[in-house]
Amino acid sequence: MPDASVMMYKPLALAASVGGGVLAGAVFQQVWKRVGQNRPKPEPQDLSQSTRDVLVAAALQGLIFGLVKAGVDRGMAKSFSKVTHKSPA
Repeated sequence: MPDASVMMYKPLALAASVGGGVLAGAVFQQVWKRVGQNRPKPEPQDLSQSTRDVLVAAALQGLIFGLVKAGVDRGMAKSFSKVTHKSPA
């Protein structure tokens, strides 16, 4: 049976992931304002938008989300390990 402290890691990590998703969305919005020259993010279903703009926005959004998620997950694991002296995995 896993240690109680390791079992507590899962809900804390889930909460941090949700917060990280919100943070990633906010970061993307700020980056897109600069990259997209203050135009709204192109939607894939809007055929009046260029395919290039849609794909660039999607790639940028995925990159930012992946970086923020990895950073949050890594930070949570390191913090947990520092406090409990155990690996969360």
